[in-house]
Amino acid sequence: MRGTILNTITVLLGSVVGLTIGQRLSDRIQESVVIGLGLTTLYVGFSNMSETGNVIIPLLSIVIGAIVGELVDIDGRLQQFAGWLEKRVQGRNNRRASGPENEHDIQAAAERRARFIKGYVTASLLFCVGPLTFVGSIQDGMGLSSGFEQLAIKSTLDGFAAMAFAASLGIGVMFSVITILGLQGGLALAGSLAGEFMSDAMINEMTAVGGVMLLGLSLTLLELKKPRVANFLPALIIAPLIVAVATGLGIDIYP
Repeated sequence: MRGTILNTITVLLGSVVGLTIGQRLSDRIQESVVIGLGLTTLYVGFSNMSETGNVIIPLLSIVIGAIVGELVDIDGRLQQFAGWLEKRVQGRNNRRASGPENEHDIQAAAERRARFIKGYVTASLLFCVGPLTFVGSIQDGMGLSSGFEQLAIKSTLDGFAAMAFAASLGIGVMFSVITILGLQGGLALAGSLAGEFMSDAMINEMTAVGGVMLLGLSLTLLELKKPRVANFLPALIIAPLIVAVATGLGIDIYP
């Protein structure tokens, strides 16, 4: 859990710095920052996708994962949770406003809510779909120094990303630490119980699927499309399972 705690601290610190800086940046600068993050996420997505040894595996994983995710509506539930958080965080400030609400107040509240949800969901997904999240957390739970080292690298990157995101998307980014603690903490616990079980092939295919999801996030950041990226999360589990099943059956999945 050391790596997860470190990751949480760096995201919190980065968010605080970003929120402080963001208040001093013009709308044009904030827009350019988000576009820059979108382009960078696009590059990382393509890079991660190249890790696959057989494109059929991430394709099947994404399709099956999307079906499962849509049936469960992971994206909707994540946004509902973000909306609940926003009410708890912003509700007190909203109640302090005196007088009846007018149309401007209602519109401003809706914009704050949408910004909070976008910041929380986008940051949560970006910080939690990469290979370092899964491999690093599992190995960290196993007590391996390599796991902590991977999460230390991830923590540094996430800290700077949180700074940039918080400056443009607001306080919702800071609350992504809840997702980090829940997911990485759970993976660390699984690692401590299950031991080392992921092969290089399983990691590579999971990385490729994560790359596809990052491409989806980049479309959101660039405001080209708003795919429900969270509904693809089951694919991160399905990809290594396909490799494990194929290996167990003696099927050569790599041409």
